[in-house]
Amino acid sequence: MPTSESFSPTAAVIRKVLHPSDFSEVSLVAFAHALKAALISKSELVLIHISDEDQRERTEFPGVRETLERWKLLPLGSPRSAVAELGINVAKIIGRGSDPVEGVLGFIEQHGADLIVLSTHHHGLDWLHQSVSEPVARKSGEMTLFVPAGAPGFVSLADGLVSLGNILIPIAATPQPQAAIAGAVRLTQQLKCESGKFILLHVGENGPLPAIVTPEVPGWTWHKMTKQGDVIEVILETARQADVDLIVMSTDGRSGFLDALRGSHSERALRHVPCPLLAIPA
Repeated sequence: MPTSESFSPTAAVIRKVLHPSDFSEVSLVAFAHALKAALISKSELVLIHISDEDQRERTEFPGVRETLERWKLLPLGSPRSAVAELGINVAKIIGRGSDPVEGVLGFIEQHGADLIVLSTHHHGLDWLHQSVSEPVARKSGEMTLFVPAGAPGFVSLADGLVSLGNILIPIAATPQPQAAIAGAVRLTQQLKCESGKFILLHVGENGPLPAIVTPEVPGWTWHKMTKQGDVIEVILETARQADVDLIVMSTDGRSGFLDALRGSHSERALRHVPCPLLAIPA
């Protein structure tokens, strides 16, 4: 089994983290994950809101400096310039328009994004009464972290501490699961998670699992299982039973997880997922 040193995941370098915000309290946990991602990757954090309301102001965005002070990464009363000293740049953008999906995708097309962090609301993936999370993720084709509203996630909004011990990685022949495995390993290393469990789940008939490489990660173990049933239902049930902190899935934009989630399937999966879900393009 390869060691973590000899294993070279082909995970994309993160230079820009994009977090579409609806200024709601429930989206603050997603903001915490976006901020943590920018910190560990030393990248740009872009907070964006699309609205046709003139009165929206940049001051309505979550306070980055205040959060970093609460996380004890900055002293109380730090100047704005102190944020850049942590290796990140922050941009807050108010875009005019009645279609948040179109506005966010327009920004991505013009400026790019390597990781999109989205809050999924349990009452329906909506932002300004429109479905935003899943259309943005699928149409952008970028790595996307979904953070369900009401769930604590693995990054604490209160103090920035990380709780990541059980990671579920559904695997199938298509899309090729190695991107998800590489991404999960890279994440645990970047977040300096000392111990935990990777759970490889294959939903289908009993038989050989798809060919994969599972690198040796100090303090972490690999567990493989095969179950039968509806793919989405089995993934959600396993995530709840195993008390999973994160689900990592590969997607190829054609037969991948996001492409299969249309209409009621999308709402059924993302509305009920018990933890954050990271979708990585294969």
